Amino acid sequence: MIGAITLLLVFQLLGEVIARTLALPIPGPVIGMALLFAALALRGGPSTDLRDTAQGLLQHLSLLFVPAGTGVMLHYQRLSDEWLPLAVSLLLSTALTIGLSALVLRLLIRRSAAPKDAS
Repeated sequence: MIGAITLLLVFQLLGEVIARTLALPIPGPVIGMALLFAALALRGGPSTDLRDTAQGLLQHLSLLFVPAGTGVMLHYQRLSDEWLPLAVSLLLSTALTIGLSALVLRLLIRRSAAPKDAS
């Protein structure tokens, strides 16, 4: 378990170093997650220890929302001052996400329903 957590933190650190060194607009943990995905894809998948550790972390993922909720309450005045742009951006981004998801789903359904070449 310690080795798996260390591996996850090393990839996060590597992503942070890359993001800060190259001044990228992408968060370091996202870069680290992409690097971990690439490493696992090349290796053929995660080990049992890594899989079990990640599953354990995912089971307690809701605890990570506590700081976000605290931040919302801390900046309540700012949220009440800027509620209209926040609401508009939330609604537009949600509609855009739903629309794009529908288009991708339609494309994937067409691709899977297309007749296969008889080889």
